[in-house]
Amino acid sequence: VQLVESGGGLVQAGGSLRLSCAASGGIFSSYGVGWFRQPPGKEREFVATISWSGGTTDYADSVKGRFAISRENAKNAVYLQMNSLRPEDTAVYYCAARIVGSASSRDRAYDYWGQGTQVTVSS
Repeated sequence: VQLVESGGGLVQAGGSLRLSCAASGGIFSSYGVGWFRQPPGKEREFVATISWSGGTTDYADSVKGRFAISRENAKNAVYLQMNSLRPEDTAVYYCAARIVGSASSRDRAYDYWGQGTQVTVSS
């Protein structure tokens, strides 16, 4: 399974971005998917996750009410809509997929990872 993130960039505080994760190979529609991020000089952290059906989602407290994860299984794609962005959201954002179809906030639960996309929020 290959995962490719896109949609990152530079945005002012308060702005929005929509990240996409495109998958090829495997049976992506049956996989749980997560978004993680790694801020400069910090450890990778959980952002959001979605189950294979989209019926279960979970978010880090720091992004609840601002970010929304969704998926289109017919397109082998998962999205992360990010609103009200803050400078502390600056990070490399990674998409990850797990063969088990449930959602998970643990990075060790994931089997496949993308290369990441940079998001920079200016103040």
